[in-house]
This record gives sequence, structure tokens and C-alpha cells, in this order.
Amino acid sequence: MKLSEVAKKLGCRLEGSPDIEIDGVAGIENAEAGQVTFLANRRYFPLLKKTRASAILVEEGVGLARDASLPPLAALRTANPYLAFAHAIELFYQPPRYAPGIHPTAIIAPSARIGEGAHIGPYCFVDEDVEIGGRAVLHSSVTIYRGARIGDDFFAHAHVVVREFCRVGHRVILQNGVILGGDGFGFAKQQDGSWYKMQQPGPAVLEDDVEVQANSCVDRATVGETRIGHGTKLDDLVLVGHASRVGANTLLCGQVGLAGSTRIGSKCILAGQVGTAGHLTVGYGSVLTAQSGVPNDVPPDSLYSGYPAVENREWLKTVAALNRLPDLQKRVRALESEIEKLKA
Repeated sequence: MKLSEVAKKLGCRLEGSPDIEIDGVAGIENAEAGQVTFLANRRYFPLLKKTRASAILVEEGVGLARDASLPPLAALRTANPYLAFAHAIELFYQPPRYAPGIHPTAIIAPSARIGEGAHIGPYCFVDEDVEIGGRAVLHSSVTIYRGARIGDDFFAHAHVVVREFCRVGHRVILQNGVILGGDGFGFAKQQDGSWYKMQQPGPAVLEDDVEVQANSCVDRATVGETRIGHGTKLDDLVLVGHASRVGANTLLCGQVGLAGSTRIGSKCILAGQVGTAGHLTVGYGSVLTAQSGVPNDVPPDSLYSGYPAVENREWLKTVAALNRLPDLQKRVRALESEIEKLKA
């Protein structure tokens, strides 16, 4: 594909030869001639001089200084290089397509309703009174419990489980091993100290365009429902506790854990290993940095860090003071020694 065609399809302004042949994409460190790369993080600026890529997706105004021994680097100017790179990948890679049909080893209950164009793979089980929309793909060993309602263009990778009466919107993707609607962690303590299991009748609900990545769990609710808003993405090994609600277009990164009845606003980012106590609210647009522990509400449009999570600037001051503690301890000991001498 000519570079001019790539630029046109991506909506970029081209600086450089339009006739360069492009056959793929790669990261800036590993790209070779004939490939397009991107620059979205300023820490990679030094690699502009060394990359062997033929073209780079880059913001307006970024200079392309090069080692004299390397050929010129064409620029594809765009306001969002990372998003443009995501679209560039699609120009050169097409994921596998699955023909409509039901594999002979799949078990479909008589009352289940499967939409037109669906692919039901080997060893899948679809229980009674299930509804699955058009063009769905159940890859293999996928289990859909009774009463579940699933929209169009659903994709369930191997070993996904959707539990009873859960509801799934359109264009939802569940990666390998996702459990949607497993029992919430609800137990009532009895007089003898043992734990009595509480029934969990409230369904888990995924709105349109949600993606849940591998081995993550969205638990069902004791009362009400657990809901994930449209466009939200859950990374690997995320746990959403019973009766929690997550707003639209929020990111929950790897190993995030939400205790029961947590409320997360729209357009939030919870970085890796963030944990929240139950029955709290994280406001719209807030960001919690990695490994933050959240015991209390977080206001909208905040940046919080640490444990207990506080405003990021406060946390940075605390960490800076903590790093100075050994020196401060020495100074205190020296001062105490001087005081003892003066007393003597």
C-alpha cells in the first residue's frame, strides 16, 4: 500500500514521499523499512533519530531530526498519533472470521433463541430461555446460563461463563475465562460464628460496547444489580463486587478490586491494583494511580494516590518526606546527644 493511501485512509497530513510502499506497522524500537510507527510519549523522542521505520504518526510541530546514515522519515501528522496507530493496525491485520452455524458438539436448549448469523463453537452450552442477538460468536466451551439476554455482535472467547438472568448489550467482548454474574461475596454471621450464605438474585448488566479482559469477574448482586456502563473496559484479573456500578467509558486496569456497592463515575481511570472499600463513590473523571487504597469517597475530577488515598500532590510530599526520614533520624539523634551534653 502506498504511503499516500495510508495517509488518506487515516486522515493524516503527509510530509514525505507519497510513493513509499508500506506493508505493516510496528513499535518505534522495532520498526523496519516499509513499516509505519508512532510517537505518542515524549520519553521516546530520542528514538526518532534511530528508528528504521519508513513513516511515523506524530503530532504537528514535532521535528524529525535523523542520523545522517539513515534514510528520511516521512511524517503522518495527526492530533492523536496513538488513535491513528490503532486504525493503522486494522489496515494490515484482520482477525479471524467465524462462519455462521452451530457445532455438532454444542448443546442448545430448545427454548433458547439464537439470532441470525451466529457462530456457536465446540462444546458450548446455551441453557433454557436464553436470547442471543445476531452475529454473535461463542468460540468454544462457553456456557450461557438460563434466562440470560445478550445483544448483537457479542463475542465470547473460550471458557466464558454468563450466569443466569444476566443482561449483555450490543458489541460486547468477553475475553477468555471471564465470569459474568458469579455469586457476590455475601454471607451473614450466625450466632455460633459460622457464615450463612445469602442468595444473590440480582443480575450483572453490561451495557453496549463493554470489553472485559481475561479472567475477570463481575459479580451479581444480593439486591438490585451490578452494572457496567457503556464503553467501559475492564483489564485482566479485575473484580467488580456485588451491586457495584461503574459509569461509562471508564478504565479499570489490571487487578483492580471494587468491594460491594462501590460507585465509580464515568470517564474515570483506576490504574493497576487499585482497591476500594465498599459503599463509597469515586466521582466523574477521577484518576487513581497504581496501588492506591481507597477507604473514602473521591471527589470528581481528582487525581488521588497512595494508601489511604489522598490528593496526588499531598501523596508526593509525603513520599518525599519519607525518603528523608533516615537523614532526619540521624539529625535527631545528634541533637539529642548535644542536649544530653548540655544537661551534663
